[in-house]
Amino acid sequence: MGFPMHEDHGLEEMAEINVTPFIDVTLVLLIVFMVAAPLATVDIPIDLPGQTAPASPREEAPVFLTLTAENVLMLGDAPVPAAGLAAALEQTTGGDAETRLYLRADSAVPYGALMAVMDDLRGAGYRKVALVALEKSGGTP
Repeated sequence: MGFPMHEDHGLEEMAEINVTPFIDVTLVLLIVFMVAAPLATVDIPIDLPGQTAPASPREEAPVFLTLTAENVLMLGDAPVPAAGLAAALEQTTGGDAETRLYLRADSAVPYGALMAVMDDLRGAGYRKVALVALEKSGGTP
């Protein structure tokens, strides 16, 4: 028993592609990525703790670099422009890039400004940088 090949039974060949399932899948993937993308970013507000570790011994003549709340950079007690930081450090340390620098920053200083100073120090060849923090007395950090 077979179907006659010469008679037309209302069945025609479709010469086009049905794209409806592809559009459905694409829309579902779009929604999944729209929901998942914000979850992949880190946007957590944090309050960094203080230091309760014992203080490290200090050198005889430490080199303090201070960033004030007004974003003024001070080397010792003298203000230093950011452009002249490398020259001022070279004069203070005698050109010894192995000298440990103690970096102090006011708590109101933006994190980006502190990182810019650290980047300038690295660019000047000073890689031994100690961050100075206030000591907390006992308790939890």
